[in-house]
Amino acid sequence: MSKLQKAWFYNQYGSIDVLQFGEFPVPKPGPRQILIKVRAAALNPVDFRKREGLYKSNDSDFPAVPGCDAAGVVVEVGDGVSKFKIGDEVYTDIQEFTVGKPKQLGTLAQYTLVEEHLVAAKPTNLSFEEAASLPLALLTAQQAFEIAKFEEGQSVFIVGGAGGVGSLAIQLAKNVYGASRIVSTASTGKLDFVKSLGADLVIDYTKQSYDQISEKFDFVYDTIGESFKSHVVAKEEAKVIDIATFPAHPRAVNSMVEPTAHNLEKLQPYIESGKLKPVIDPKSPYSFSDVIEAFKHQESGRARGKIVIAPIE
Repeated sequence: MSKLQKAWFYNQYGSIDVLQFGEFPVPKPGPRQILIKVRAAALNPVDFRKREGLYKSNDSDFPAVPGCDAAGVVVEVGDGVSKFKIGDEVYTDIQEFTVGKPKQLGTLAQYTLVEEHLVAAKPTNLSFEEAASLPLALLTAQQAFEIAKFEEGQSVFIVGGAGGVGSLAIQLAKNVYGASRIVSTASTGKLDFVKSLGADLVIDYTKQSYDQISEKFDFVYDTIGESFKSHVVAKEEAKVIDIATFPAHPRAVNSMVEPTAHNLEKLQPYIESGKLKPVIDPKSPYSFSDVIEAFKHQESGRARGKIVIAPIE
């Protein structure tokens, strides 16, 4: 008989109402797998889109536990694991949506199972809550700059600078990729916040449309799925990447994160030196019993930065 744990899960696609809290088996790690005691998890838009059935053509079995991001402690390792031992503090995006079916057991659980190549040591200067907020959003943003072949001295226009991905994309542009000019969009109440992240100019999207922006950019990164409108601010040869509308405008390319520990490790010096800072929504952390409220906030589209669930107990 396998050990049981507490988890959030759903047995059918639908709205927040299909989420249930109950018991779920604790899995045993197979070869090169790590069992993590989850100390904190974070929500991403993909979590509710998956629950709504957007990926049903290639999805995990029911019951499905949501969640991609986790930070926690290694409690068991499978054969062949060489980088980590029991007691190590780690963080990870466990879900590889571009490789086969997503995992049935996500991170909104007391324990989660993940392959070693997706796990990185938790940055020493971050709490579990801060670390859990980073993996999927940070890797999504970093991958976009790589796909765009972004070069130091180029300009970037980031649509949705206050969101989980956008808030990290601004910091990457400024402190990792050496952008010469960073322009972003936000609502009226978030303009100062987005400026504080490193944007040179923040455009209030409630007052100004893309057509009214005369400046053109070397890279347009659309984190909210408006490439049908936002592509107009790109220079003729510029890359336009849309991570939220599938398919994107013909001028844009879609990008879906391919998580690796290697890329988190590459960014670790920037995190530990404070050049990349976690951005956590002011209402966070939500307790493990308040996951429904956390999803409501996520789905409202009004979050600022990442929504974190902690402690998970």
